[in-house]
Amino acid sequence: MQIAISAELAPYRIGSGQYIFLMAISFGQPITQKALSEKLLIDKTTTAKAISKLETEGYVRREVDSSDNRYQLLFLTEAGQEVVPKVQEALARVKNKTRRGITDAEYDQMLSLLKIVLYNLTEQE
Repeated sequence: MQIAISAELAPYRIGSGQYIFLMAISFGQPITQKALSEKLLIDKTTTAKAISKLETEGYVRREVDSSDNRYQLLFLTEAGQEVVPKVQEALARVKNKTRRGITDAEYDQMLSLLKIVLYNLTEQE
């Protein structure tokens, strides 16, 4: 699935490892990098690399948090806002390919089970 996503997003210079950050920022901006890592359950180093790449491509900008200078808030740039619908369309195309031959109920059950697996993997012991 990641290969298909990478191919779909290649024209926008967004890797399969960066789109989730772009989409999360678009739905919750402004957000700190720390909060973004926690929300996505992804380590801070991976988040920092992805944000740097998105910033280099002109999709994300950082601003110092006026309420706490230790943090930077992440926002989409105009280019970032313009690319989000294109990314959503690309992801929908991939999702539609993955759903072939699977009923809606089966697909929903698969997602539910994958969420349980993710929770089990990230649960603190």
